[in-house]
Amino acid sequence: MRIAVLIFSLFIFHFSLPQGAEAQEVTFTRDVAPIVFTSCVSCHRKGGPAPFSLTTYDEVRRRATQIATVTKSRFMPPWKVEPGVGHFVGQDPLSDKQIATLEAWAAGGAQQGAGPLPPVPDLPDGWLLGKPDLIVKPPTPFTLQAQPTDAFRIFAIRLPVTKRTYVRGIEFHPGNGRVVHHANIRIDRTAATRQLDDADPLPGYDGLMPRSAEYPDGHFLGWTPGQVAPLVPADLAWTLEPGSDLVVQLHLQPSGAVEQVQPEIGLFFSDRPPTRTPTILRLGSQGIEIPPGESRYVIRDAYTLPVDADLLAIQPHAHYRAREIRGTAHLPDGTTQLVMHITDWDFRWQHVYRHVAPIRLPKGTRLSMEYTYDNSADNVRNPQLPPARVYWGQRSKDEMGDLWFQLLATSDRDRQVMSDQIMTKMTVEDIAGYETMLRVDPRDTELHDDVALLYMGVGQMAPAVRHFEASVALKPDSAAAHFNLGTALAQAGRLPEAVSAFRAAIERRPGYALAHGNLGQVMLAQGKTGDALKHLQEAIRLDAANPQALFGLAEAYAAVGSYDLAIETSDRALKLPMPEALAKQVITKRAGYLLRRP
Repeated sequence: MRIAVLIFSLFIFHFSLPQGAEAQEVTFTRDVAPIVFTSCVSCHRKGGPAPFSLTTYDEVRRRATQIATVTKSRFMPPWKVEPGVGHFVGQDPLSDKQIATLEAWAAGGAQQGAGPLPPVPDLPDGWLLGKPDLIVKPPTPFTLQAQPTDAFRIFAIRLPVTKRTYVRGIEFHPGNGRVVHHANIRIDRTAATRQLDDADPLPGYDGLMPRSAEYPDGHFLGWTPGQVAPLVPADLAWTLEPGSDLVVQLHLQPSGAVEQVQPEIGLFFSDRPPTRTPTILRLGSQGIEIPPGESRYVIRDAYTLPVDADLLAIQPHAHYRAREIRGTAHLPDGTTQLVMHITDWDFRWQHVYRHVAPIRLPKGTRLSMEYTYDNSADNVRNPQLPPARVYWGQRSKDEMGDLWFQLLATSDRDRQVMSDQIMTKMTVEDIAGYETMLRVDPRDTELHDDVALLYMGVGQMAPAVRHFEASVALKPDSAAAHFNLGTALAQAGRLPEAVSAFRAAIERRPGYALAHGNLGQVMLAQGKTGDALKHLQEAIRLDAANPQALFGLAEAYAAVGSYDLAIETSDRALKLPMPEALAKQVITKRAGYLLRRP
């Protein structure tokens, strides 16, 4: 038996020895370059978002130990979602074998090896998605000073689009990867953002995005390092109207030196209109208030789908103190499915996670989110030490907690049902956010005005009046502040107070056409027809293209029995662009004038 064991041992040794003897040395050319070129070069290239390039042997060799360390810890390539959650586009983490290869190469002296290198990925002028149909950028670079704190800068970039255009996606280049941390991107069909930009003597402006700067219907826009969202199919493209501005908010982290920043954005078009429109759902809390030292502060939110829908993509967002991000689909059959789970949230690595194949969610599915924050000194990412009380807010020292879902309903009717519900839900949460910011800065008149408009949008007139009254108290010489207050008072049915507010607006700006028009309509509702006619006629003299004032004037003429003038004034109004609801009112009233005409 002892002889048999000895022979067996020799047998094993005889076959295992050559395998170790013939083991090949790990080299850059054969083993490492294919990994780096496939998984790293999209960011680590000249002009890319990463702080250094990894496209040559010398560039990679100098950082061999660093590469081995950050890949072994899976800090790089960045992919924060827990394994087994979802199947997302671009979800291609390094394998254990690839990580071991990089570690062995660094430990073995980072040898180059012989033979030809694999080709570096072909990136036409640095564009990962191919050549864009349109490339835009701010006309002038912004100079970031060597300051001690982060900066935010918003740019309104004119889009030279003269007809309705359909967009399959964008690719964002930061222009200076050393300091651009991330970008929020919206579309503004109005001149609001452009006016704020033009009013600032420097390129861009420091402040908040106006509410008119929005995501395109059903689509996320934004950028974080390494993020290049794949182009959507043509049938899911979004519509870009002529005259729109691309609004880009940059989060800038100073490098210690004066830096020039000029981002560049490529747009990719479709030659046919979309046939399907997604819907965006935002879950989260804008009432965040985290006490100093609190290590486990939790926010939760949920929404139940009123229709069948497909989940196309998901985007989490929070700031420095978030630690764990969780999103769950609770299906009607009682089962649950994690659709997002990050146990080590990092503000530096945010992403839009697009599913390779849509996830079908039947009607009655409850989508929920739960975020956990650590505002203690033990959180190495806490930007304030010692910890301070933290409120919801849009700057990085504040906190946020959003989980965005891109959903696709099965029909336009279902989409409208879901969109209406979601809009109301998100507006209520936006109100909470503005109220939170006003607790921090109660003298911010713009916040008072914005939240008042939101309250009016959901029919809550009492708080709308309260906030407009606060604006008037803070800026009593502003005609617009008194006008806004009068409008809210009128909608609240407080007509005598509305008259006083409109008169105050006109005293401060005698040629205020809108104030004359609204004052005339309030007086008409009070039965003061003579005074109403005077102010409505003045409103039309000042602005002949105001359909609402023309409608009010027609009603005033009818009230005194001048039906021919009422019909003529209605016809003038109907020749002007106006909301559909107002047009229906004018048409209905005009028919009544015809019937009552002698």
